[in-house]
Amino acid sequence: MEAEERRVWAIRGAITVDSDSVEAVDSAVKEMLDAIYMENGIVEDNVVFTLFSQTEDIKSRNAAAAARKNGYSTHTPLFCVQEASVENMLPLTIRVLIEIEKKMDGKPVMVYLKGAKALRPDIRR
Repeated sequence: MEAEERRVWAIRGAITVDSDSVEAVDSAVKEMLDAIYMENGIVEDNVVFTLFSQTEDIKSRNAAAAARKNGYSTHTPLFCVQEASVENMLPLTIRVLIEIEKKMDGKPVMVYLKGAKALRPDIRR
């Protein structure tokens, strides 16, 4: 039997939160990861690592902690950093970069939700 041809992929996504609260961050991270996993047919065994960033106005919860709380990446590395503060940046935004290894037909689907759709108007879901 031929070995399955697997490849490393990087998948991006972002979402905005309505407010800086633990509940809002937990809910947004879950919504974003649910969509990314579904759109790309990801299972936990595919994930190599997940890197989050969040804008400096989100202080109530680390996005990586929200992912773990929601059952994501229970056995893979997670990391969260603060976005560089840039003039006129989109506020209350969480971004993610997920490196996966799997066989995929076509290209991965990037997922931008809520106000974060403005970050990548070229990507339509």
